Amino acid sequence: QVQLVESGGGLVQAGGSLRLSCAASGNIVSPNIMGWYRRAPGKQRELVATISSGGRINYADSVKGRFTISRDNAKNTVYLQMNSLKPEDTAVYYCNCREVFEYWGQGTQVTVSS
Repeated sequence: QVQLVESGGGLVQAGGSLRLSCAASGNIVSPNIMGWYRRAPGKQRELVATISSGGRINYADSVKGRFTISRDNAKNTVYLQMNSLKPEDTAVYYCNCREVFEYWGQGTQVTVSS
């Protein structure tokens, strides 16, 4: 069983930065893909960014050039550096891990004020 614990959310002004972390515990099978999704109020959950255990990265068009995903395989941790934040980035951000099974974190709130 894999557990994902997110941290780093909070309130920030537009143009500011936040860094999210997601620590995975348990036996994670490789290859795998870890990533971040978000759900804004009244909207469906959407992809933000993913990174494979081999280092392949994918970003949503809306965050390209502003967000950077990375991972530390030795620590089973994935990070999301978010710069130039906009009010429309306000959402609950969820960590995700896909290997044989799929796992989700509890989510962390990111609020960007204008």
